[in-house]
Amino acid sequence: MICETLSVFPEVFEPYLGVSVLGRARRAGVFEFEAHDLRDWTHDRHRTVDDAPFGGGQGMLMKPEPIFEAVEDLASRGPRPHVVFFSPCGRRFDQRVAERLARDEQRLLLVCGRYEGMDERAYGLADEVLSLGDYVLTGGELAALVVIDAVCRLLPGALGDEMSAVDESFSTAGLLEYAQYTRPASFRGMDVPEVLLSGDHARVAAWRRESAIERTATWRPDLIDGAELTGEERERARQIASRSREGETHGRA
Repeated sequence: MICETLSVFPEVFEPYLGVSVLGRARRAGVFEFEAHDLRDWTHDRHRTVDDAPFGGGQGMLMKPEPIFEAVEDLASRGPRPHVVFFSPCGRRFDQRVAERLARDEQRLLLVCGRYEGMDERAYGLADEVLSLGDYVLTGGELAALVVIDAVCRLLPGALGDEMSAVDESFSTAGLLEYAQYTRPASFRGMDVPEVLLSGDHARVAAWRRESAIERTATWRPDLIDGAELTGEERERARQIASRSREGETHGRA
């Protein structure tokens, strides 16, 4: 996969994408990355990318001309990219979106906004508009890094253990990942569940399934309706979620 960003701060990406899992994956050729400077597509002495919004208001708005020129120019180089913009209006980015992008796209171009946002006409260039959540960031660079991380770690060869991307939160049955423990087996009076020390793989698998359901019902009950559960598991999850809500209510009383 080829990942590219278009931003007025292209230098922010390399410190993160050059280290750890993604750094190793890049060096191994699992994916390629290039950060483009939007100012390279300006034509004035000051390399201007923003202007005051029509109708007044606070702050500055990113101009459409450099964005159109940049996206069109980059799209003409090699395979056509899947162009992603970021906006509070966009689809909520989640694991399912990351899996789809990793599976279906050969080249991603992530366009990062700044200031008070972009001229509305620029969004017509997007194949997809994404949102990380209901909050405001200073710029789209952090959002782009989140998408690159979530997508590229799913590519074949990115992780040392190919099951790592499958056996984790949101990837299996739409549940949170089960609780995990390491040495020591007993710490400050808190013991690792005996089943995990038993060596019985079938019992461990069953316990992990129950743990994933319990953690999801307790911490993210909103995920239960969309999770892949049997009727019995779904009823158990709803009971756990109900008890958790009651406990919160009593705690606030």
